[in-house]
Amino acid sequence: MSFLDDIRATLTRRDNALSQLLLINVLVFVVLLLIRVTLYLVTAGRLDITLVLEWLAVPSGPWTLLTRPWTLLTYAFVHTDFFHILFNLLNLYWFGSLVREYLGDRKLVSLYILGALAGAALYLLAYNFVPVFAGRPAMLYGASAGVTAIILGAATLLPDYTFSIIFLGPVRIKYIAAVVVLVSIAGIDGGNPGGEIAHLGGALLGFLFIKQLQRGRDLGRPVQAIADWVGGLLSGPRLRVTHRGSAAAAPAASGARKGTLPKPEQEDLDAILDKISRSGYESLSKDEKQRLFKASQK
Repeated sequence: MSFLDDIRATLTRRDNALSQLLLINVLVFVVLLLIRVTLYLVTAGRLDITLVLEWLAVPSGPWTLLTRPWTLLTYAFVHTDFFHILFNLLNLYWFGSLVREYLGDRKLVSLYILGALAGAALYLLAYNFVPVFAGRPAMLYGASAGVTAIILGAATLLPDYTFSIIFLGPVRIKYIAAVVVLVSIAGIDGGNPGGEIAHLGGALLGFLFIKQLQRGRDLGRPVQAIADWVGGLLSGPRLRVTHRGSAAAAPAASGARKGTLPKPEQEDLDAILDKISRSGYESLSKDEKQRLFKASQK
């Protein structure tokens, strides 16, 4: 299998959201790197990558944003600095693996996208209404807001889960998340205030996402619905194959199309959601978490 075939397989395989997010970020980074070097060689440094970033990054001006609304999403996959993308993707892999294991691929993507949107929203509010930033031209890009949402989401979901950190040993991820938030707050008066503000927007979204999920409300449903719609457009119309058989199969098929679960399975899911409402997500057993995850995929 060729290199391009490997990329195509990764991007098209189902239940592979974490690898897909990592790969998209890497591919965009490589393309921008090639464009940057090409511009330098062809124009002798007269043009740089800013020319391209202006169409991918979120501008601070609302009128400019109206002409480039897609930047609210594209910015979350754009990096131009090696260490920027390295740290973002390491955190995405470590914390994203936890979210994916316990909540599944769809919740992971929802956290990333909603975190990016929340980060962009807080950045725009700050740069248009906070006096120290208002009127200052800026561009926002990078996966940090989406990644921070995943970090806070994982820490809210599994606060006592530990990572082994060099020189420190086992550290609970709730403390790692707290440090991430404090560092972002401390950096607001530094060289990258827009990015730090976006981190805080993503952090708030990650916390709220899990808290609402524990109460039985999935904030990611709009993201999942749009993803399903886009996936349906890309896959094209599906052929329906019908078989002559007993009429008893018809109601079951109709119920499946409406997204309903068989009654015993629905009652089991309701019991798990009630337990979350009473005692929180952490009170679930591993088996109950797996059943909740499987139900969320239907």
